[in-house]
Amino acid sequence: MKKAFISIAATLVLLLAFGLMTASYGRPAAGQANDSKDKHQVTIDNFSFTPATLTVPAGTTVTWVNRDDVPHTVASDDKKFSSRALDTDEKFSHTFSGAGTYEYYCSLHPKMTGKVIVK
Repeated sequence: MKKAFISIAATLVLLLAFGLMTASYGRPAAGQANDSKDKHQVTIDNFSFTPATLTVPAGTTVTWVNRDDVPHTVASDDKKFSSRALDTDEKFSHTFSGAGTYEYYCSLHPKMTGKVIVK
């Protein structure tokens, strides 16, 4: 009876470990891109934009994803683009057609700033 219990417990531990391992398999680690389109992504987390400066070619669509547990916005200094308040895991995208430097901030937390450089 004791051997059967140990065998069942060991099997459950292995199944749990395998389940946890496969749950994260194929997902990027925090801050890493998953595929080529993610390199044009800015993550909002811990009251900051990451990367703080992103350089892209003209015609690129940049997507901001809020991974924080509070709402944030994305608003350009020159008022060329602006998002609504983004809740956790919500996204906002903007296509940059012309070359230039586009500085932006969170209108809810103005100390949060970032920059997109379009070449």
